Amino acid sequence: MEEINFTASQEMNSIRIDKALLTKVDFSRTRLQQLIAEGLVEVNDEVVKANYKLKTGDEVKISVPEVVEYEVKPYPMDLDIRYEDEDVIVINKPKGLIVHPTASTTEHTLVEGVLAHCKDLSGINGVMRPGVVHRIDKDTTGLIIMAKNDAAHNFLAEQLKDKTMNRKYYALVNGVIGHDNGTIDAPIGRDPNDRQKMAVTDKNSKDAVTQFKVLERFNKYTLIECSLKTGRTHQIRVHLDYIGYPVVNDPKYAPRKMKGDGQLLHAHQLTFIHPRTKQKMTVEAPLPSNFADFLDKLRKEEKKDNE
Repeated sequence: MEEINFTASQEMNSIRIDKALLTKVDFSRTRLQQLIAEGLVEVNDEVVKANYKLKTGDEVKISVPEVVEYEVKPYPMDLDIRYEDEDVIVINKPKGLIVHPTASTTEHTLVEGVLAHCKDLSGINGVMRPGVVHRIDKDTTGLIIMAKNDAAHNFLAEQLKDKTMNRKYYALVNGVIGHDNGTIDAPIGRDPNDRQKMAVTDKNSKDAVTQFKVLERFNKYTLIECSLKTGRTHQIRVHLDYIGYPVVNDPKYAPRKMKGDGQLLHAHQLTFIHPRTKQKMTVEAPLPSNFADFLDKLRKEEKKDNE
């Protein structure tokens, strides 16, 4: 990884870091914003946001990962398509499938499967993420919408921005939640102790709001439905762990004795305004078998205990 270091001059005083960097390195604005968002730009050994205003004498360090060429090619795979037309495709993503390639990806991704199915996807997010409007984690199952053209992509992206796209998730958590409804309003940023994790923190973070309601209680678990008011990385998983109810089998955020092979978190409902018809649409996806089987086992145990 290459490092670029410089000291902020007097001319840079009070200038936003993202704008100042454009005068120091030959990168596009998008590339620089990506580096900042990934925590690879530091000022005085502290990660900063794009709106940080430089001060004369600030020591700036940019960590630039090596560029790895990657060509996204269609790769046929079985897709659980819940809705499709000339503008959008909504897929029920299975556990263990990454949404789009990264520089370090060595396995096939959902994007490659969709390209094999419909040939064309929007190009707004570049060659690595064609069609990708939003993402869900590798082991989170459920609905994801992708755009087939740029006009549809822009329209859907605006809905994410103004919060008119509604996403609902089922989550099974460790512990019994006593109240029926709740709102978790806590900012999320990169975990300063582990760059692979996110955390609730006031440092270099963004506002994050998750609402939930209890659907079913068990002896040691609670089934809830979560609604996202923001879309931060790992948001539901981080928020539920923060309030003391980590998602069952979460390999990253659950306590060591509760870790498993993939969180029981499922995006079961997606509501959006169609980019062409302007009609509101709701698409749903049933629970995957591993999640449903876990619930069935709990219900049988509850019934047996009550007999």
